[in-house]
Amino acid sequence: MLFVIRCLTFARPVVDLRALKNRNFAVGCFLSFVTGIGIFSTIYLTPLFLGYIRGYSAWQTGIAIFSTGVASIAAVPVYVLLARKVDTRWLMMFGLASFGLSMWAFSYITSDWSGEELLVPQVLRGFPQVFAVAPAVNLGLGSLPPERLKYASGLFNMMRNLGGAVGIAVCGAILNAQTNFHFNMIASHLTPANGPMTRLIASAAQRYGAIPGSPEAGQLAAVKTLSNLAYREASTLAYADAFRAIMLAFIIATVLVPLLRIRRQSSLAVGITLTKDDLHGETNRDRTLLVHPVSRHFALRSSPKLPSGPLAQPRPDVR
Repeated sequence: MLFVIRCLTFARPVVDLRALKNRNFAVGCFLSFVTGIGIFSTIYLTPLFLGYIRGYSAWQTGIAIFSTGVASIAAVPVYVLLARKVDTRWLMMFGLASFGLSMWAFSYITSDWSGEELLVPQVLRGFPQVFAVAPAVNLGLGSLPPERLKYASGLFNMMRNLGGAVGIAVCGAILNAQTNFHFNMIASHLTPANGPMTRLIASAAQRYGAIPGSPEAGQLAAVKTLSNLAYREASTLAYADAFRAIMLAFIIATVLVPLLRIRRQSSLAVGITLTKDDLHGETNRDRTLLVHPVSRHFALRSSPKLPSGPLAQPRPDVR
């Protein structure tokens, strides 16, 4: 509480919470938070699934999820090209919607999935990452005045990391709770009236009973095998639930993108342009001021230092 009060009252706070009054910045922070949930939570869930459910080694897991990194790298030049021609809000909606679509594809995961089945969902997860991250930074921070930008950027960057931490914690809680829930649901159907289960127990008991030991040991081994199978399937269903939760967050984020305003050319950029034009003559300077007259005041107050010497001296008006 003291930290929040200080951030709201101190002139130069470490984290500028007052910047949240800006709609673009507030929405951008939320979108950055959701993006952090998606990026970091899937990095946590996918290797965990491959290691515990599929029994993959570290090398096998790396090969299976390699396609995500390749798709992310391939998307960068595509985004750079499209950002010059297309409204970045549309690009961001595409990125968030594609990420949500990837989570929907992951929600059908089974215990038999390997690198081949994971290929398309991972490409859908890796390719749109730059489309979801870059526009949030441009639209969120670009709407702030320059004097507040350096303080607000810390809060903006923190939101993505905070989203990752919250996402991993929530996904871990979902895995624990839903695994127990699904295991109890599966166990409630494993009764003597279940024909496939009875045949599985009988065949497993016969197979284990052939090993030197007592017949009771074979029966216990068969029941333990059935318990492991039920736990594996319950865990797989819990992973699917976690992916659905992430999908829901991205659906909400996609709907909020139209609330962002297009970032217009900031007065800072125009002010710097004016200073450079000053070095080339008054004609260019006056032409720029006609294009953006509001920036004249800003340019005179906030422009960088001009070089000393003849160029810095006042020049007569030649018009």
